[in-house]
Amino acid sequence: MHTSLPDFDMPNEEQVHLAAESFRLLSDPTRIKILWALLQGESNVACLAELADAAPTAVSQHLAKLRLAGLVKGRREGTFVYYSAADDHVRRLLTQGIYHADHIDRDDDPHPSPGHATVEGSTVR
Repeated sequence: MHTSLPDFDMPNEEQVHLAAESFRLLSDPTRIKILWALLQGESNVACLAELADAAPTAVSQHLAKLRLAGLVKGRREGTFVYYSAADDHVRRLLTQGIYHADHIDRDDDPHPSPGHATVEGSTVR
């Protein structure tokens, strides 16, 4: 069936497992808010807690999980840690997720109108 297609390709088990784990971690609204904020620049826990409307301890726990999954990275400066999105893959993944959510059960508009959120070149409603 599919395997007879010349360009058919399936990810290996490790790739599938790691992708599923990343999606599982992104299934929390607070983590999405945290990542969205980090896509716009590095930040510390206190600032992220305010932006995500969450307790600093909860944000710290979310960041620890996101860091273990390779979705965020930290930079220590004195007693503070400043977090940022790990790489451009995270930007594309989250931007596409938000874009997809905005287009569920809607006509797909290839030309977004003004008023959409942007993150360094990525337009999202």
